[in-house]
Amino acid sequence: MSLSPFTEWMAATQNRVETALTQHLPGHDCIPARLHEAMRYATLGGGKRVRPLLAFAAGELSNAAPEKLDIVACAVEMIHAYSLVHDDLPCMDNDDLRRGRPTCHIEFDEPTALLVGDSLQTLAFELLASQPISEPARQLEMIALLGHASGSRGMAGGQAIDLASVGKALNQPELELMHALKTGALIRAAVMLGALAGQALSAEERQNLDRFAKRAGLLFQVVDDILDCTASTATLGKTAGKDEAAAKPTYVSLLGLDAARDYADELRNDALDALAIFGERATRLTQLADFICHRQF
Repeated sequence: MSLSPFTEWMAATQNRVETALTQHLPGHDCIPARLHEAMRYATLGGGKRVRPLLAFAAGELSNAAPEKLDIVACAVEMIHAYSLVHDDLPCMDNDDLRRGRPTCHIEFDEPTALLVGDSLQTLAFELLASQPISEPARQLEMIALLGHASGSRGMAGGQAIDLASVGKALNQPELELMHALKTGALIRAAVMLGALAGQALSAEERQNLDRFAKRAGLLFQVVDDILDCTASTATLGKTAGKDEAAAKPTYVSLLGLDAARDYADELRNDALDALAIFGERATRLTQLADFICHRQF
């Protein structure tokens, strides 16, 4: 059976990112070898690479060179991988399965997993700062954007709200704020960094792209909540039903399953509407929005 052009593009981009990550991660023969082995274990050989895919797709809007997008994609994926390693630790979500195999702290140990996250985070910024991507002012903007998305006003802050919300009933604006930070901030950063790696967009184009990125980030989380209660552990590659078991607020617990699915469709439509200004240049972003909305794992 022949693959669709989108499926072929996605597979080729995932393979390209895997190759770039392999090159930029420290090798097994580099001291401290065990830490570097664990960093590679946590980052390589799994995952959908949604954030790198979004970066490459957004780069098509600004004619960004693929080798520059390699750096952006690696930096964003390293931040994402670090967040998963730390999220899985016993002091956070206490999970033992990720991407269909033992989590980093199970495969190695908790202190090593903690250092893996620390090291991946700093390596992401080292890459973004040291590689030639754009003129200095824009490259500084890109570094600041990723820092904001990763910190207390982004991903880490969303995780803090998540931990503080266990067993509580959040309303929809509160839930959306939590996930706009925890999940959406890094997805938004991936999109904007991909576009910034190329030629400048107009103010209107940038505003619309940011709107798309915000909707796509929220869409990813709504679908994640749906899958958590409808898909199996084998399909997800992580423990299914964990949010409900931990009494975490989700879109399904707040809205119900059918309404959560309707909300996902609404977010998808809004995201696609934001891309209309770009015409055919946004074909890959449009396809990725559909992929995020209809994914099964």
